[in-house]
Amino acid sequence: MNVITKTLQLADGRTITIETGKVAKQTDGAVMLKMNNTVLLATVCAAKDAVPGTDFMPLQVDYREQYSAAGRFPGGFTKREGKASDNEILTSRLVDRVLRPLFPSNYHAEVFVNVMLFSADGVDQPDALAGFAASAALACSDIPFECPISEVRVARINGEYVIDPTFEQMKEADMDIMVGASAENIMMVEGEMKEVSEQDMIGALKAAMEAIKPMCELQAELSKELGKDVKREYDHEVNDEELREQMNKELYQPAYDVTKQALEKQQRAEAFEKILTDFKEKYAAEHADLTEDEMEEKYAMMDRYYHDVERDAMRRCILDEGIRLDGRKTDEIRPIWCEVSPLPMPHGSSIFTRGETQSLSTCTLGTKLDEKLVDDVLEHGYQRFLLHYNFPPFCTGEAKAQRGVGRREIGHGHLAWRGLKGQIPEDFPYTVRLVSQILESNGSSSMATVCAGTLALMDAGVPMKKPVSGIAMGLIKNPGEDKYAVLSDILGDEDHLGDMDFKTTGTKDGLTATQMDIKCDGLSFDILEKALMQAKAGREHILKCLTDTIAEPRAEMKPQVPRIVQLEIPKEFIGAVIGPGGKIIQQMQEDTGATITIDEVDGVGKVQVSAPNKDSIDAAIGKIKAIVAIPEVGEVYDGVVRSIMPYGCFVEIMPGKDGLLHISEIDWKRLETVEEAGIKEGDHIQVKLLEIDPKTGKYKLSHRVLIEKPADYVERPARGERRERPERNGERRDRRPDRGDRRNGERRERPERGEHRPRPEQQEAPKENQEPKDFSDSLDNMDF
Repeated sequence: MNVITKTLQLADGRTITIETGKVAKQTDGAVMLKMNNTVLLATVCAAKDAVPGTDFMPLQVDYREQYSAAGRFPGGFTKREGKASDNEILTSRLVDRVLRPLFPSNYHAEVFVNVMLFSADGVDQPDALAGFAASAALACSDIPFECPISEVRVARINGEYVIDPTFEQMKEADMDIMVGASAENIMMVEGEMKEVSEQDMIGALKAAMEAIKPMCELQAELSKELGKDVKREYDHEVNDEELREQMNKELYQPAYDVTKQALEKQQRAEAFEKILTDFKEKYAAEHADLTEDEMEEKYAMMDRYYHDVERDAMRRCILDEGIRLDGRKTDEIRPIWCEVSPLPMPHGSSIFTRGETQSLSTCTLGTKLDEKLVDDVLEHGYQRFLLHYNFPPFCTGEAKAQRGVGRREIGHGHLAWRGLKGQIPEDFPYTVRLVSQILESNGSSSMATVCAGTLALMDAGVPMKKPVSGIAMGLIKNPGEDKYAVLSDILGDEDHLGDMDFKTTGTKDGLTATQMDIKCDGLSFDILEKALMQAKAGREHILKCLTDTIAEPRAEMKPQVPRIVQLEIPKEFIGAVIGPGGKIIQQMQEDTGATITIDEVDGVGKVQVSAPNKDSIDAAIGKIKAIVAIPEVGEVYDGVVRSIMPYGCFVEIMPGKDGLLHISEIDWKRLETVEEAGIKEGDHIQVKLLEIDPKTGKYKLSHRVLIEKPADYVERPARGERRERPERNGERRDRRPDRGDRRNGERRERPERGEHRPRPEQQEAPKENQEPKDFSDSLDNMDF
């Protein structure tokens, strides 16, 4: 077993170890990556040949977390890992976006990259290590791959950039971005910020590049040591260079002319398609000797070659003449129109249209019970702001059925969520859900979601800290040329045929989120800074369009929005409000129609009461305040008789607080039973709190003090007080027995200690004719 281990030390002293040759040896490449107690296994397998007709890179990246890694059981009935969580899909996309551009353009064999988390203690963040592990597995294989890459997370904590921070460190960060890069070039960026400047972001990218470079060098060293620096041979494309040259010569100018016409998306697509269709018909007529199969093979080549012709025509038109596909200047934003409240019943709604991209977004406000439970391997909690992004096929004019949510929709929705979430106040009591339905798409629908989301939130009355806008930037830069063009608000074709898709969201004061995919080599920080500053100007223009539509959040929410009131109660009263088995809180909800939730936060009970009307809320709050209130001696309460005893009845004067109404305190007249007063269980009765026992805390109640005292009522003496006896007529009879000579002062002699003193009856003589009883016969008859 040839086990090879490589170790890398981070700036803070932590070490990352990659090991190969020990496990998963039947794969094309496999490494075990370790950082402290975090362990990842990355494997890669590639098919030997491509599926016939494949003209793209069929790469599949899967990142999965095992619950056993953190010593936990999976939730659900089956108690096993199921479909990938959103977090796993997002991490998979991060790795995919860095690896995909580095496979050769003519390599079409299926490649499967799997990264599995096998151990984690919740200290180090494993998703930041997934890209490093995946690239290291490729480095250990002979699969064609341009160069090693790695990914790191960069956070800014107290003004300092920290590489791969721990979960605990992230609590103090104002920037959280993932950067994927080779030793020389940035390939991917994604993250969120708390309104930081463009220069701060560039500083983070520079810090990431310094950390990634030694990781890439370590992989190159490992690949050479394993003898995998020489990659496998492959032949996945059949090409006809003569046909390629013919198409370049004949079709470039017609494609260039279409590019300059500034047509709309559908018209432009039809015009480009006609150029190719006409060429195919002409070619088929000129080569009638070819068989049907040979002609189909030529058609497949034409599709590939014409894509390159379109790409070159579009790029040269922008670089040489500054003319874009829709006729705009490089820094010009497409026409924008916005509308709020287009739908009558949602709590908030909006339409945002920029050129041929349109989002209809709705905002729904709910209670704490509507929060989303997040139950991932290393994250367990609740989300109170949700954003869902939908991209139906009809938005691009495609005639096909809409299926389940794909990875792209999860990724685009997550980016918009990151851009907006920081502007929802922490103390806003509602759970917020935004849904963006893309109705038209021609570039940057995720940024349209951010803009439409801002409008819908303000329309719903959500008190956003600041409105947020977003924009997508592009880049055109040919290899070996100094000339380049940064494009604002890119179209779908400019994204597809260009070199960069760079999205940024932000307020007037700074960036809140970003996502960047770069397809070219040698992107300098000067170009990146120009793109960021041009994006800032574009965002400010779009932000003005948003605030012209609705300047600030609505002061009043719509009538159909449930009202929520929050209050705090002492920690010790939480149990009293909930009651045994939730009995009291459930009864309160049933009685009032309100929804009540309680959480303990920082030693205080946070109570949230929601209902569709004010009366229900007031009733629920009144009941809660009655529970947490402390009864006061001398106060009168409207109580409910809970139980009847022979000595009185127990009356509930406040929810969960019962006192004894003694039978003597019910009425001024004497009662033999409680029932004589007509009292039954469930009756309401006015009582006054007389006293609270200082030792037991029990309440002594009285009803009679609240009713008028009869004129002939005679007060009973208080306990311990001596009653006056009535006068007696005649002499007082001496009830004491005759004590003999003691009355005369005589005293009998006491026997000595130990001497038997005879009782008086023993000293009397037996009466006449009375014989002593003989028990001998009885003794003889007893059975011993």
